[in-house]
Amino acid sequence: MGTRLYVGNLPFSADSEEVRQLFSQNERTVTDVHLVTDRETGRPRGFGFVEMSTSDEAEAAIRELDGYSFGGRPLKVNEARERTGGGGRGPGGGGGGGGFRRY
Repeated sequence: MGTRLYVGNLPFSADSEEVRQLFSQNERTVTDVHLVTDRETGRPRGFGFVEMSTSDEAEAAIRELDGYSFGGRPLKVNEARERTGGGGRGPGGGGGGGGFRRY
């Protein structure tokens, strides 16, 4: 298991330090926190990534914090997976430049 965790369903008011403190409970060591924001507005998107120092700590954080109520919302915590694909720019995916195509 890796040490990078996906954290979903975060309250939009949460900041990196609050998330770091939550995941640091029970003497776990957090090495990085990245909360994802919208590129255009800069507003939080409600999810992020937390890197733990060891895989044992990552597993413990998943066990303890998946479903945990944080800011009134149940967190979704699991091992982060590498991105695949190109984000839906295939046929009908919105990257075609607009207009109609004739076949």
